[in-house]
Amino acid sequence: MGFGFSLLDERWLRVPPAVGGLARERSLSTVLLDAHEFGDLAVESVTQRSAVLRQLLLPVVVDALGRPADEREWTQWFAAGRWTPEQRARLTAYLDAYREAFGLFDPVRPFAQVAGLRTVKGETKNAALIVPHAATGNNVPLFASRTEGDVFALTPAQAVLWLLHTHCWDTAAIKTGAVGDPQAKAGKTTGNPTGPLGQMGVTLLAGRTLFETLLLNIPVGAAPVSADLPQWRRIDAEHPLSAGTPRWQERLPQGLLDLWTWQSRRVLLVPEATEEGVRVTRVLVAAGDRMPYTPEIEPHTMWRTEPTGGRKPAKVKGRIVPPRRPLRLQPGKAVWRGLDALLATERATREAGEGTSGFVTSKVLDQAGGLVAELGEGYPLRVELTGVAYGNQSAVVDDVMHDALPLPLAALEVDSFVRSALLEVCEQAEQLAAAVNHLSADLRRALGTEPIPWDRGQRPGELVLHALDPLVRRLLAGIRHVDDLERIDAGQLAWEQLAWSRAWAVADRLLQAVPVSAFAGRSTSQGEGKPERTHRVSLAESFFLKRRAEILHRAAAARRESTAGVAEPAGLPTAS
Repeated sequence: MGFGFSLLDERWLRVPPAVGGLARERSLSTVLLDAHEFGDLAVESVTQRSAVLRQLLLPVVVDALGRPADEREWTQWFAAGRWTPEQRARLTAYLDAYREAFGLFDPVRPFAQVAGLRTVKGETKNAALIVPHAATGNNVPLFASRTEGDVFALTPAQAVLWLLHTHCWDTAAIKTGAVGDPQAKAGKTTGNPTGPLGQMGVTLLAGRTLFETLLLNIPVGAAPVSADLPQWRRIDAEHPLSAGTPRWQERLPQGLLDLWTWQSRRVLLVPEATEEGVRVTRVLVAAGDRMPYTPEIEPHTMWRTEPTGGRKPAKVKGRIVPPRRPLRLQPGKAVWRGLDALLATERATREAGEGTSGFVTSKVLDQAGGLVAELGEGYPLRVELTGVAYGNQSAVVDDVMHDALPLPLAALEVDSFVRSALLEVCEQAEQLAAAVNHLSADLRRALGTEPIPWDRGQRPGELVLHALDPLVRRLLAGIRHVDDLERIDAGQLAWEQLAWSRAWAVADRLLQAVPVSAFAGRSTSQGEGKPERTHRVSLAESFFLKRRAEILHRAAAARRESTAGVAEPAGLPTAS
């Protein structure tokens, strides 16, 4: 029995109206051609958004229209707010020309799959295999309501999303050995890395409409080389880089289209007719193409740079690896705490000096920083970062990290006051957390116990960062429309005054929990020939208050001015 499901015609992508409202399912053709009418993609898992953009929407646009040659042409596209009639016609012609490649269950060239993929014994697995939060094999989430033995049925719309997700984020380790895979042994293929997005923190930009989001995530540059094709144009079995056979290669991408539509797995969805309609209940996931490292053409990740120090460049599989590594996200860490990396544009890096160890932001964010004059400093840019933390040899998903941040475009300008203010605010937040941790350590020493190890348990500094999180985000959103130094300074003073009380609220809880016996203090030896050190609650508190005043110097100065010449009544608590 044949099953039909065309990504171009069937409604499977959920998008809300750009002006607000409920998200509804639309076809790929509608979403692309009328992108200006829609807002952000509505997905079941945040990791699906980057998969849909990179595996489908962005490569279709770039392959059909090409990339803007320079920032001037990009600005012309963006200013139109929608596709021009000529661009719309080219997109329509492109989708018509490759219509057969977008059939999900096509028997000859199923989209992003390998027709006839099979094992020696003809086995398939539960469709839950491509859904990370579903119970399958050794991956059994805590309190899961399903078991591997239960039938797990995906609608065609769900199956497309998880198929794209698999190519981007699949776990590593052993994969099923397919017939035709020369590396398969005993029905298995080993040594598989995670999907390419699992090896970095994905940095995407979001605009006011889906049209703007698409353009914001397309790097400008020369037209792609002829060898750079999306996977649906390399489906021919005779193509040397075909994605339509069980054979796979370890290689570098030919270009941006190849990178975006990277087929890290060979997959086949197995549909069946049910009372509810067509459902995908079984799948086969085998080994796919492997990248030796993330190439520098990758536009959607921040980078960690290492100084060469005169050393020879490292090599992987005989190839020279540039001294840049994709920056991965840390579980539980808000995006603004890594603002120094997010704002590390190429221009700032060049001014700091080549070979300096540090960070470089993503190509698309760096590009947006060069378009401040065209977009306007008040443009409501949103940066979304997504990553996955894998466990047990990267064979299971431990955590999914996602955060979105309103980012003032002025912060991407190297010498802007906004940039300096934001970096200072983030540094102050980290310093306040460190000050509270130091207070906690001193109080514990006064009690005769050891401080909480930095890598174990939750230290109270995390509570400070949690309390400051909404304040930082409010500042980021509010400073977007500020254009003069006085208002920026006023905003920083307001931030410091709020941070002053939030940090004290956490510190005060620590002090209130200290028993009376700790106030007498405790002396500890500092080593032979060195004087003993005394730890008292009063000393710990005094040091914290002094450190807080140093960190939040504007708020401290304002408090001194407001109390100048006013005598404090005896016994009045002034620490808070």
